[in-house]
Amino acid sequence: MSALFTPIKLRGLNLANRIMVAPMCQYSSVDGEANDWHFTHINSLALSGAAIFCIEATAVEASGRITPGCLGLYNDATEAALKPILASVRKRSKAAVMMQLAHAGRKASSHTPWDGGQLIPVAEGGWRAEGPSAIPHKQGETPPIAFDAAGLARVRDAFVAAAKRAERLGIDAIEVHSAHGYLLHQFLSPISNQRTDQYGGSLANRMRFPLEVFDAVRAAFPHDKPVGLRVSCTDWVEGGWDLAQTIEFAQELKKHGVEWIDASSGGVSPLQKIPLGPGYQVPFAQAIREATGLTTIAVGLITEARQAEEIVASGKADMVALARAMLYDPRWGWHAAAELGGEVFAPPQYWRSQPSTQKALFGATTFGTR
Repeated sequence: MSALFTPIKLRGLNLANRIMVAPMCQYSSVDGEANDWHFTHINSLALSGAAIFCIEATAVEASGRITPGCLGLYNDATEAALKPILASVRKRSKAAVMMQLAHAGRKASSHTPWDGGQLIPVAEGGWRAEGPSAIPHKQGETPPIAFDAAGLARVRDAFVAAAKRAERLGIDAIEVHSAHGYLLHQFLSPISNQRTDQYGGSLANRMRFPLEVFDAVRAAFPHDKPVGLRVSCTDWVEGGWDLAQTIEFAQELKKHGVEWIDASSGGVSPLQKIPLGPGYQVPFAQAIREATGLTTIAVGLITEARQAEEIVASGKADMVALARAMLYDPRWGWHAAAELGGEVFAPPQYWRSQPSTQKALFGATTFGTR
């Protein structure tokens, strides 16, 4: 039997397989509100065969958006915009729905990637970003405003409010975004965090605010629903955040009730040197799993069914999350199940697509005409 298509339980959430559609920013919102693009994108990938779909990095306050086009969940309008999309998913799909809650910190007020991705100055319609320290992401940029105590309390409260909105929407799980150079990662990394108070300096101090945010989200979300965390396991920069510190962070998170670690890397510095290649981040998930016993999700250039199968079957990670591969092949899970002898859900409208050699691909199906 395929390891990739065996069930897994995350707290009270039962998943039929080990495949997740990774959170992928679409940069297509207006004022943080989801629209027809998100309706199509989310509904399509909720039928990919993955057991769980993760909604893109969703800003907990307007100033925490990466770009003006980023999705948010910080007021009644942003909550209301997601409601019909989720209702449609629930009607047509059996996939669980996760949401990644995020704050961009000093990487806020950026152009979309297809417009260059650089900082939008305030004079050109952007806004002043905030971060752990008044250190810009790139040399020559306007530095962010360093958070004071009131600002940190505001952000914690924003994460809590977003978690409560997610619960009202019926979201099944939350992932706290602490990776890719965004706010919580900025607190972890000595490259971006040069504070001299209780939130900077030692590893324990740099972990303090991310742990406070995680605790606040965990307390605000129903106990039987899982909350995990995505982390960059290394900055790929000398003297930055690294795997050893990540493992210590994961060990601390385990004490705080984290359900999984989604092991990614990079994003905090343009000086990073990333050795890209198939599965290049899988060793991070494996190291965390072996050191802590936590459930881990492997990400990063996982594109082939047998590659994903080997990751799970060999114990390198408990799950895999795919992004670009899902955009390229929105039925990736179906095709992986056909190749590996697994079974996936498909709505009856699509049952006739089942290949003649794969009569059990969609489970028990019937189809008759006269």
